[in-house]
Amino acid sequence: MTPLPKPAARPAFDFDRAPFLVIWEVTRACALACVHCRADAIPCRDTHELTTEEGFRLIDQVRAIGGPSTSSGQAPPPLFVLTGGDPMRRPDLAQLVGYASSAGLTVALTPSGTAAATRARLAELKDAGLSRVAVSLDGPTPEAHDAFRRVRGSHAWTMRIIESTLDLGLPLQINSTISKLTLPYLEAMADRMMHLPVTLWALFFLIQTGRGASLDQISAEECERVLNFLYDLSLTSPFGIKTTEAPHYQRIVWERDHARLAQGLPTHSVERKRQLRAPRSVGDGNGFVFVDHVGNICPSGFLPVQRGNVRTMNLADVYRTDDVFTRLRDPNALMGNCGRCRFRAICGGSRSRAFAATGAVMASDPLCAYVPNEVTEPIVNHA
Repeated sequence: MTPLPKPAARPAFDFDRAPFLVIWEVTRACALACVHCRADAIPCRDTHELTTEEGFRLIDQVRAIGGPSTSSGQAPPPLFVLTGGDPMRRPDLAQLVGYASSAGLTVALTPSGTAAATRARLAELKDAGLSRVAVSLDGPTPEAHDAFRRVRGSHAWTMRIIESTLDLGLPLQINSTISKLTLPYLEAMADRMMHLPVTLWALFFLIQTGRGASLDQISAEECERVLNFLYDLSLTSPFGIKTTEAPHYQRIVWERDHARLAQGLPTHSVERKRQLRAPRSVGDGNGFVFVDHVGNICPSGFLPVQRGNVRTMNLADVYRTDDVFTRLRDPNALMGNCGRCRFRAICGGSRSRAFAATGAVMASDPLCAYVPNEVTEPIVNHA
């Protein structure tokens, strides 16, 4: 098989040493009651939330976790995302953004589609150093989106946030959920993205946890069709495409890129992956760490296995040495189909979905249609 072109030089990432992405749930308070909410958000702020000063100390830990990589080159600090609940419910949000930005972190925000995310507030956050806004859009029409968010008018507020974000010159990311409820709108949503100046379309594949435990996820066969649809879209889209909790998109890209290369066709998705910077799938303790509103450290928000708390433990120490985190980064610790799969090093399956479905963190991801040989296959790495 003809090898893919070598990627251009880029910063080295060693996921054993540092995460690519750190997400802090600054509050669990939110005015919405979304049907898929992993946090089971609450109407008022928790009195035990991390304080402003504790937030500053967390930011110091996030900044310190970057630095020299054990492989060649210098790894940048992790990308830092402030989420919720609705992070706009924190009155000190601009202080937190400003502190993180001045520390050298790239800071993104995921506001809820409510009246709290005003243009004035977003302008204040931009002035403080905010680098990107990521907002959720889960239907191509107001009716479809509001039904999913369970708040009438949420679509209108979301569109106001989008308009304000673009007017302020901030990069815009759209997050969309893939489930049985939203699958019928996939093509219409893709067309919607093509008419927005979006930097990244991030698609989250439902995990049946939190409020989402009662929702129906798509089947493995439907997931395969969605991932191939996204690959086809990536060949012409002006924006990047990212999947969350569907790391087998890496397998689809690998297979489709090699097939196109064999036919002498361009592999635009390879360049798209380079723009996103991560060398492989990112998720669930493998290049990813989540800190909840009271400081608990988890592999992700969808894998709420608490492994320490930033009030008493160091984030880097937990990420690097905790036995659950280290196991999540070991492709040879995977079980079942995932453990035998040749793509286990670049994919690894969704550990959150495996846990939600079976109670075993390292079990097979039931949303993947790929069936490996009975004998463990040799590992495929990125070209």
